[in-house]
Amino acid sequence: MSDGDGNSPDAGTPDSGEILRMVGEAAYEWQLAEDRLNWSPHAAAVLGIADVATLGTGAAFARAVDATGGVSRLEAIQATPQNIGADGVPYEAQYAFKRADGTATWLEDTGRWFAGADGKPARACGVVRAIDARHEREQELIKLSKYDSLTGELNRTAVIDVLNATLDDTIRFRGSCGFLLAAIDNLGQLNDSYGFDITEDVIAQVAKRIRARVRGKDYFGRISGNKFAVVMTKCTPDEMSVAAERLLAGVRDEPVATSAGPVAVTITIGGVTAPRHAGTLSEVLSRSQDALAAARDKRLGSFAAYRPSVERDALRRESLRATDEIVAALNDRRVSLAFEPVANAAQRNVAFYECLIRAHREDGTQLAAGDIIPAAERLGLVRMLDHRVLELVVDELLAAPDLCASVNVSPASALDPGWWSGLGALLRANDGVGERLIVEITETAAIHDLDDARGFVARAKDFGCRIAIDDFGAGNTSFRNLRRLGVDIIKIDGAFVQNLNKSEDDRAFVQTMVDLAHRLRIRSVAEWVQDEAAAQLLGNWGCDYLQGAFVGLASNARPWLPEKKTKVAAGA
Repeated sequence: MSDGDGNSPDAGTPDSGEILRMVGEAAYEWQLAEDRLNWSPHAAAVLGIADVATLGTGAAFARAVDATGGVSRLEAIQATPQNIGADGVPYEAQYAFKRADGTATWLEDTGRWFAGADGKPARACGVVRAIDARHEREQELIKLSKYDSLTGELNRTAVIDVLNATLDDTIRFRGSCGFLLAAIDNLGQLNDSYGFDITEDVIAQVAKRIRARVRGKDYFGRISGNKFAVVMTKCTPDEMSVAAERLLAGVRDEPVATSAGPVAVTITIGGVTAPRHAGTLSEVLSRSQDALAAARDKRLGSFAAYRPSVERDALRRESLRATDEIVAALNDRRVSLAFEPVANAAQRNVAFYECLIRAHREDGTQLAAGDIIPAAERLGLVRMLDHRVLELVVDELLAAPDLCASVNVSPASALDPGWWSGLGALLRANDGVGERLIVEITETAAIHDLDDARGFVARAKDFGCRIAIDDFGAGNTSFRNLRRLGVDIIKIDGAFVQNLNKSEDDRAFVQTMVDLAHRLRIRSVAEWVQDEAAAQLLGNWGCDYLQGAFVGLASNARPWLPEKKTKVAAGA
């Protein structure tokens, strides 16, 4: 059929072989029984060879295929299920095609195979296309998933995988392996002194030094900012110690050359042998960390092997138990308050109450603050507790318009934006509460970072709160710094108050603190006041408030209710 000029309407339209060449694909038919391989036109151009006739059989094509890291066509066909219909069975493969000149290209091979009378593959039809760019991207992604970008060594995920496999093999074949955890010492100081770029250069060069001294059969990687790991296969405890000393010397013996000049660097190493001292992946990781901590305690730049410790294991079990109890108490609303009165030293009437945390077990027994707070601080749970206590205190202040209360805040919460957001939200939503709330921070927290502490005080005062420093005298706060902080109250550490009647030194110390506090227009509270004699001394010196057994013990009851108002009688 033609148009009026006698030209075919299909003139100039490329044939299917040309279309395949244009899109970088070549089609084939493979007769498996005869091993005859027929290619579409232009297949040679797609494959980058001179003559496709050299690939006329499946065997010839297979000789040019390197399936390392991929799957060959025959493997893909054999891996598919049996033929299930006239449309054949789909398959897909990726492999490297090697040319006669030594170059290679990665191919994607997709098609369908059809069964013969015996149900086995008899014929396959498919298409191959070059995927070099895609394969390169995929390999780069694989590399990024397994290797650390700075050092080029295995990353944490890959190290964990290798360690897990090594541990499984070691246990299966009743052998011994080792795990070394190495940390660059004082990396933060290096960063402060030389800058981020120099620190990264140091990390990379330390990695090279360790890599050069790792046995060929072992695995090495970077698992965090300053930490490296070595998985030692078939390793005895003695061999692990020798390897660790070799790594220490390799890093320590020569300064690391950087653009800022030579930098002296050391590493500290902890190690554990498995399964002798660690039978699971988590035990290997935690006990190597224990060994690293032990080495640091001994001396930076040293090595320590894990040694079992009854005390440490007991502490760990206790930590797990405490974590469960604290989290359960929070979730089940079994956290409450106890209230300890603080009285005016002159009139002996209650001025405010310190709110103390209590938690209750499922059986109803009570945990005091001393049982909860140290464990919570150690386990990183104290901020959750502080937030819950703050909610409870605000509820009490709302319920009792005449109540004034103080609440302790841990150092972790004092610097936590989340805690401040919670405090701000509660006080903005409840006008007048902030003016009746005293926030207590410990002296050690106040002097840890004076600027942070000043920011803490300023933010609390913006909400109308007063600020007290608890346990004053236990730290090293100078009165110059005390004035800079701008606090309202100091609570003199009870260790200096409880023996006022017996210790002349304590009397001199407490009297001096009370006098200087007054000179700075700061109110003073004496903690652990035991008796009338101590109360009389403190009142004579001008101490503003008394707290302790003489005034009243902490109670779960709400003693500020009208019928239970408390007054401490003179001579009590």
